[in-house]
Amino acid sequence: MKQFPFLVFYLFISAVLQAQDMSLYEKQLFISNEDTLRCRILTPVNYKQGVKYPLIIVLHGSGERGNNNESQLIWGGDLFVDSANRAKFPAIVVFPQCPADQQWAPGKRIDAKGDTLGGLRVYSDSSIQKPLKLILDFIDTLVAAGRVDNKRIYVGGLSMGGMGTFDILSRRPDLFAAAFPICGAGDPNAISKYRKGLPFWVFHGAADPVVLVSNSRLMVALLQKNKFKVKYSEYPGVGHESWKNAFAEKELLPWLFAQKK
Repeated sequence: MKQFPFLVFYLFISAVLQAQDMSLYEKQLFISNEDTLRCRILTPVNYKQGVKYPLIIVLHGSGERGNNNESQLIWGGDLFVDSANRAKFPAIVVFPQCPADQQWAPGKRIDAKGDTLGGLRVYSDSSIQKPLKLILDFIDTLVAAGRVDNKRIYVGGLSMGGMGTFDILSRRPDLFAAAFPICGAGDPNAISKYRKGLPFWVFHGAADPVVLVSNSRLMVALLQKNKFKVKYSEYPGVGHESWKNAFAEKELLPWLFAQKK
């Protein structure tokens, strides 16, 4: 019983430290015309003006939409803010937030009867979604300001963000050096628009009831057929929260930072 107060104190301090870590992501607003993109941005330790850093864009899922500019850090934020990772992999990391009534990629649910993809469709031949367009404009601003190594721009995301990852690659094919879509879905017809040889690491839970694993299997098969560099991690028995497994992959950051256009 004597250890109980110490345990409570330890847990409290741990929670405070985690909150302090997330505060390292600076809150920013990117405003273009009358549109606003809320972002949390992590800059490298000992950031130096004039140095061009790799840029990582992380797209959250539908549950983290809103306007508090905080929820998007729930999944993946701790990976990049980890002190060892910041020291070993210096980069500018951006977690944008999608408004509650919008989405990253144009898509919808359809009648799932007899549909091996679970009635989920992404349509990259539709107009780009406003939040995704703002992200591209923001990237262009960072590149123009001389802050980003344009040969090392990476994008990834989970669930809705996985769909946004596949979609953004067709909007600006020559922009990205690598992609890591997690439990997402893409438009098979858009693969022809991707930059040839683009490296992918795709993740999905085999027991995902929300976005069926068949979506990733289809994209991976077509990417491989079209000679893209593809790694695929499918987790047996794992449901929709396969991002927990993906962000725990020890080789994710080494693999990502090894990619360069």
